[in-house]
Amino acid sequence: MCGIIGYIGTKKAKPILINGLLRLEYRGYDSAGIATIENDGIKVVKEKGRIANLNSIEEINTLEGTIGIGHTRWATHGKPSAENSHPHYDNTNTFAVVHNGIIENYHELRKLLEDKGYTFFSDTDTEVIPNLISYYYKKEKDFLKSVKKACDDLKGSFALEILCKDYPDNMIVVRQDSPLVIGKGLNENYISSDIPAILSFTKDFYFLNDREFAVLSRKNIEFYDNDLNKIEKPIKSIEWNTASAEKDGYDDFMLKEIYEQPNAIRETIGSKLSEDKISFNDFSISKEYLQSLNKLYIVACGTAMNAGYTVKNTFESLCKIPVEVEIASEFRYKDPLVDEKTLCIFISQSGETADTIAALKLAKEKGAKTLAMANVIGSSITREADYCIYTHAGPEIAVASTKAYTSQVVLLNILALYFAEVLDTVSKKEISKLKEELLELPKKAELALRTVAEIKNFSSIVYKETDMFFLGRGLDYYSALEASLKLKEISYIHSEAYAAGELKHGPIALIENDVTVIGIITNPLLVEKTVSNMQEVITRGAKTLVITNQELNNSQFFKVINIPKTEPCFAPVLSIIPLQLLSYYISKAKGLDVDKPRNLAKSVTVE
Repeated sequence: MCGIIGYIGTKKAKPILINGLLRLEYRGYDSAGIATIENDGIKVVKEKGRIANLNSIEEINTLEGTIGIGHTRWATHGKPSAENSHPHYDNTNTFAVVHNGIIENYHELRKLLEDKGYTFFSDTDTEVIPNLISYYYKKEKDFLKSVKKACDDLKGSFALEILCKDYPDNMIVVRQDSPLVIGKGLNENYISSDIPAILSFTKDFYFLNDREFAVLSRKNIEFYDNDLNKIEKPIKSIEWNTASAEKDGYDDFMLKEIYEQPNAIRETIGSKLSEDKISFNDFSISKEYLQSLNKLYIVACGTAMNAGYTVKNTFESLCKIPVEVEIASEFRYKDPLVDEKTLCIFISQSGETADTIAALKLAKEKGAKTLAMANVIGSSITREADYCIYTHAGPEIAVASTKAYTSQVVLLNILALYFAEVLDTVSKKEISKLKEELLELPKKAELALRTVAEIKNFSSIVYKETDMFFLGRGLDYYSALEASLKLKEISYIHSEAYAAGELKHGPIALIENDVTVIGIITNPLLVEKTVSNMQEVITRGAKTLVITNQELNNSQFFKVINIPKTEPCFAPVLSIIPLQLLSYYISKAKGLDVDKPRNLAKSVTVE
């Protein structure tokens, strides 16, 4: 969703803010703006559309200040416009604020302020914040106390950066249920909603918890709890390579990240699995605890939820524990049947997904143990959970997830193997066989990438189509769900995924001459059944593509693309790779913006 950036130091703030905003473009946005403190007060420059539009505003070239804030807005309250863009002033131009999140009680606060003589110039929920701070500042005459009192009145989610013209050497930041990181430099400090935006400036970061405040100067950062007691915060060093946040010669981040999957898988495996042992140094779970469980929940949204689906059967078959996979936005509103005998696993690439974090908090309230899986160290979900484990995909910039997804699937499989070892529910021979096959996955992912020429050619045939269908049985159905989501996300082609056996129970009515149907066939026990289902669509004129690692009669299909064989439980890691490439090349053939698809955001930090 919205992205925020901030700088306080000795350099001119404007170019640093613009550079940071450009690195946040992948989050999705419809307007952008920056504010700096100049000799004559706070100056705001903002505009609808892309960040490049800011350069057309003459005033931006006059900004010389060394303290500033910036924002990319993804519209929630009020249409995309210059007026609704951030930063927002208060009525006296004493304060400027950027905000990531949603203020749920802004109507009530706006009326309160209007009754006290305040005027509003936008349709946003955010504009109440600087005016509320201004209201308290008239009484308190203190920057930090005024911000704290304003935050006490806010209901909802927020990450805030606040400037005050009376405090030209300070900036205040605070967060509640929205992401915010602080990067420490030498006589300068950086603020962002995402690590990659400021990773080229520093590798040392502070992470705020909910309702913690930071007062930044050029040389120091002071941290306060919600009662404004001073607190100490540990600094964490992030070892991501800054080159991983650059395109590195690829046309798009998505293509680069598809090709980074073998290494992301290798790093994720290497962090937990050697040839003879699985070790989770992040946590340990006893056999007695696992034996006490009556249910395991996997909760996530979008692609992360599809990753959860792919390992449901693996956990159940290896660990003998019933597993439910739930959409986070449904879980949090259905009074789920969880208690102290439930382990809930929450998956989020960014670790900032609002619905997933809220679902985690609900599970904890009900007494369940919680385990978070994320790709971002120190993210909100990992701080809320009882246990946390990390994928090692590195920064993922493209909105459509690729390497984070396959890393999640791999790590979830390793977790299932670990539980099975602790429980002693599977023979050592079987565990050893699965470990050996896991260690081969990076090489096999490299082989799966070699399908690119065939995929690119097929894309050139089908890119003008308006409807496509994906079919699979067992785990292949879950891969079909993810493949269909990818196609929708970046090509805007309507697509549906069905369990192949369900085809004749209604969806086959949609099949007509020359419709593209893509089948996934990787389980040797299900080959005949799935091929039979594919024949049903061929008979009705469908054009068929099959992704498989099985021996088939290829002549019956329009196109067959072969991927390496592996254990059925790991097949989704390999079968999705050519289908990611398919979505990518269809989108490119249509001339679309692959990395920043319309209406979507990388990190969904609001409900």
